[in-house]
Amino acid sequence: MKKVELLAPAGNFEALIGALNAGADAIYLGGNAFGARAYADNFSEEEIIKGIQLAHLLNKKIYLTVNTLVKEKEFKKLYDFLLPFYKKGLDGVIIQDLGVFQFIKNNFPELELHVSTQMTITGTYGVRMLKEAGAVRIVPARELSLQEIKEIKENVDIEIETFIHGAMCYCYSGQCLFSSILGGRSGNRGRCAQPCRLPYKSQSGSEEYPLSMKDMCTLSILPELIEAGIDSFKIEGRMKKPEYAAGVTALYRKYIDMYYSSPSAYTVDDKDLEYLRKLYIRSDIQEGYYHMHNGREMITLSSPAYEGSDDVLLSEIREKYLSLMPEVNVYAQAYLYKDNPARLELTCKGKHICKEGGFAQQAKNQPLSKEKICEQLSKSGNTSFHIHEVEIFGDNDIFMPIGELNQLRRDALCELENVLSFNREIDDNHLPRYNNKTYNVMSDTYHVYAIHVVAKTIEQITEAAKENVSRIYVNISNITTQELETLDYLQKKYNCRYYIVFPYIVRNKDIPCLDKIYKYLENDLFDGALVRNLETISYLLHHNISKPIVCDYNLYAFNKEAAAFFGDFSDELYLPAELNSHEWMELLKNSIQPFSAMVYGRLPMMISANCIKKTSGKCDKKEGYTILKDRYGKVFPIYTDCTYCYNIIYNSVPLSLHKMWENPKILSNLYACRLDFTDENAQNTREIIKYFKGLYKGYHQPVYHEFTTGHYKRGVE
Repeated sequence: MKKVELLAPAGNFEALIGALNAGADAIYLGGNAFGARAYADNFSEEEIIKGIQLAHLLNKKIYLTVNTLVKEKEFKKLYDFLLPFYKKGLDGVIIQDLGVFQFIKNNFPELELHVSTQMTITGTYGVRMLKEAGAVRIVPARELSLQEIKEIKENVDIEIETFIHGAMCYCYSGQCLFSSILGGRSGNRGRCAQPCRLPYKSQSGSEEYPLSMKDMCTLSILPELIEAGIDSFKIEGRMKKPEYAAGVTALYRKYIDMYYSSPSAYTVDDKDLEYLRKLYIRSDIQEGYYHMHNGREMITLSSPAYEGSDDVLLSEIREKYLSLMPEVNVYAQAYLYKDNPARLELTCKGKHICKEGGFAQQAKNQPLSKEKICEQLSKSGNTSFHIHEVEIFGDNDIFMPIGELNQLRRDALCELENVLSFNREIDDNHLPRYNNKTYNVMSDTYHVYAIHVVAKTIEQITEAAKENVSRIYVNISNITTQELETLDYLQKKYNCRYYIVFPYIVRNKDIPCLDKIYKYLENDLFDGALVRNLETISYLLHHNISKPIVCDYNLYAFNKEAAAFFGDFSDELYLPAELNSHEWMELLKNSIQPFSAMVYGRLPMMISANCIKKTSGKCDKKEGYTILKDRYGKVFPIYTDCTYCYNIIYNSVPLSLHKMWENPKILSNLYACRLDFTDENAQNTREIIKYFKGLYKGYHQPVYHEFTTGHYKRGVE
């Protein structure tokens, strides 16, 4: 059986040292850019290179987090950022942005591409698509069950990495805009402010912490995870202390080795669970989603606070794992003969080097003893080598300055390090394959734009049809036969064009639902599909869809490279909600793919496998709306989707980009403007459509009072 990799976090170089000493097989870390933990200490370029060299000496691996969404203007920095690490043998990169994925694949072909959990991969179709695109490893959504992970392993030959310990997000990673919209700190850019750890009141009225997940601890089910064929076990915690990284790694190392030594004797000592509780963990722990889809017992309802850490334990961990550099044994042979250059030969890991230094001389007074020579040559200084044995050959009555002997040792160790270091060759004249061409001229002239509508109810669809909007997106999952007849009637009367809306999250269990929707899509009533995840895209391509695909804004075309990726199989993209107007213009200028924009509607702040109804009371299996109220009295509508078993937490007020009509440069390059309706009644729907249709004739105040302009002006860091 191939042994599972133990993958540890490192927020700084000290944490890296601790994790290596504690038994990690690989370390994941971030540099000073492009990483999803912007507030961690992170590593300088020099420290990353040093870490790569050290890890490789120990037969360990280093993976670099490049797991944020990258703006168009930042792309030019990506090549220079990665190049020195690539040359020094970086083992892999963890990626969220599909534009970054394509760029690294084209420019750094020997670098392993690992798909971050931020890409929200939830099933076999998405995994297969990314493998075909070049991925070596997938970190699937943390919400997947162990059975779903097994199914992926059985159907796709690819490495799977999953989390085994640490903090948990309430939202599917990559689908959260809560921190971004409310506070301007984007989780997609490594700056999450964790609004999920704040108190809220549910519809029942009690104030709790319904969005705060308990920390994960999987020691008790570790054998099951190993036997499922998972390739890498990941510990969360790049923001935590080095003692945490080392202590948690050491404990999981112990239990992984215990399993492989004797699977039938595997048992978890309660003292070790107590040990973990003293290492910066929340008051309650759980096993994640491996055996539980959702539930009240997964949430820290009373308090999300950490228990803190035991200072005595931290001190013990520091002394054991953080105080010394990990070392590699070196065998040395010294040759010291009179009137000949001193020679030092070093052997390590099957490599052999020979270095010559100053001349040994006839001793005039006291000759150098073998003990003194051995003492000087055994020193390894600030290196990762341990010269554990020195053989000395030569004359007994020689003398050599101690400084020269030390210099010989330093030169030999330096050469040995160079020989053992892995260096990739790259043509210095190689230019990054990045297209700087501008495709569109931003016009100052308005055009009569198309209005599209996303509708949840038959009343909203009816009003959109009466107002002759260009396209209506319909959620078909729970449509009744009578409602289908209404759609057919409206199309014939008003010449409507319908597109089917596919769900936000699709898991393997949902494939029968996709099959049902696809049958509707083949009907002449529907002209195309709005998709929101890679699972659906892969499914549709597998079924040879002949109708247009539209990629929604949560598929994050943050840059033209990502737009090009999605453009290979879609007909229209949506501008990301986290870019400001200037960044939108930059994207529109530089992309050949047609873009549309959502200009009205409540933004989904979270898509969650957990259920607010189930957490606050019990699951009544009734699809519809409930609410959360924050400490300022703001009310967040929550749609409980029982067909796919997820919650959508919407913003307390709708997005409204009516001010965009003062900027014809954006409007002139958009394919369409979209209005998303959630809980609006027929009258509200009609009034809002009329308002936006009338804007191109002249700006006037909206018909609603509360709204947000989202990131249209401010954007995210």
